[in-house]
Amino acid sequence: MNIVFKETQKFSQWWLWLILIGIGILPILGIYKQLIIGEKFGDKPMSDLGIIIFALFVFSLIAMFWFMQLKTEIDQNEIRMHFFPLVKKRVNWKEIKNAEIVNYGFVGGWGIRLWTKYGTVYNMKGNKGLAIALTDGNKFLIGTQKPEELTAILEKISARNIK
Repeated sequence: MNIVFKETQKFSQWWLWLILIGIGILPILGIYKQLIIGEKFGDKPMSDLGIIIFALFVFSLIAMFWFMQLKTEIDQNEIRMHFFPLVKKRVNWKEIKNAEIVNYGFVGGWGIRLWTKYGTVYNMKGNKGLAIALTDGNKFLIGTQKPEELTAILEKISARNIK
């Protein structure tokens, strides 16, 4: 019997994309006004190279949010988590002291949150996640939008390991 849980999450909050698009308009206006029309952009305008570097930075930030995803895979052998492009974890069940679904509330935002009572929190949205305590004392939490499905998988894995 192969027990499998898979979940891929992305930043899909409408208000986040509204903010990012709003920020993305600024360098476009600057490039248009200063490089195409030839008028200085703002009270203290950047150099042309400065505007290009600023635009590249802003568009890279937006691209990072676009491509960022939290991928969780669980089977009877291990838990795999990939917070692309930043962190990848692979933990064997033998290394896990405890794993449970919790409501972690608000931990200061979404993304990667350090030094919480759950250890490092990896989340995209919501307030439910898989809290994992390792046998070496380390802890981390993986956010989920499928807490019921994940609970059922954990129960199956727990029952299988007890037998």
